[in-house]
Amino acid sequence: MTVAPVIALSHGPLPILGDKNHKSIIYSLKNRVPKILGLGTPSAPRAIVLVTAHWTTAEPTISSSNHHDLYYDYYNFPPESYNLKYPASGDTEIAQEIKSLLEAEGLTGRLDPKRGWDHGVFIPMLLINSAADIPIVQVSVLGSEDPEHHLRMGAALSRLREQNIAVIGSGFASLHNFTEMRTLWSGDADAIKKFKVVSDEWNDALTRATTAESKEDRWNGLRAWRDLPHADRMHPPNGGEHFMPLIVCAGAAGDGEKADFYKDVYSGVDIYTYYWGAERVD
Repeated sequence: MTVAPVIALSHGPLPILGDKNHKSIIYSLKNRVPKILGLGTPSAPRAIVLVTAHWTTAEPTISSSNHHDLYYDYYNFPPESYNLKYPASGDTEIAQEIKSLLEAEGLTGRLDPKRGWDHGVFIPMLLINSAADIPIVQVSVLGSEDPEHHLRMGAALSRLREQNIAVIGSGFASLHNFTEMRTLWSGDADAIKKFKVVSDEWNDALTRATTAESKEDRWNGLRAWRDLPHADRMHPPNGGEHFMPLIVCAGAAGDGEKADFYKDVYSGVDIYTYYWGAERVD
């Protein structure tokens, strides 16, 4: 029996446009993530549940139509970025099952047949699986940023893995603070070097928490993620939406299931992607 993997990956609106700062991320989305998913092999997932940082709601909300248009949730980008298409199907039955699984975890799920797929879905998926031949169900993160609720969301989604339905969290867990990112974008080598020391300390602590094999240790570590060193610099208070997909993914991992990871480089600092249930990729 194939048990589908879980991947907490990093995305942005620019990879599909060839932005130089995303070169490493582009490579990984085109090469590493398809290997983790087993695309082109008999173990390829029959569907993907994708938790996106760009859909924040009060309750876990699920895209529930068999077709969703794209929602271009970015501004002042090149014209071609508004002509992108990703015609994968949705899946109403899986959406309903997710709602039921969330309710079994004590969470109130809500179906949304109208909202389009945001760039947290279509940007990475255009690179991961341009054939668009695997159904996708999009799931929101919570405005409360409550770690416990996001872990329980993951626990609900974990039950789909034995049906060969993969779970992807689409965020930017290593860093999503525009104040700090502007420093990186400036190209100031000394400032980038100093920030990388801070970023490395954060990533090391985060990786220890995320790769804990014990469910109890993993959950406890991520419940307290705001206490990790430099957490508020990496994700400002009340601005942790790009971290939430990782917490959901950690909740979807099994007890005794250890995460692996790879690193990309973005503007001079390391950006981590964590995954469970797949062989290590180079």
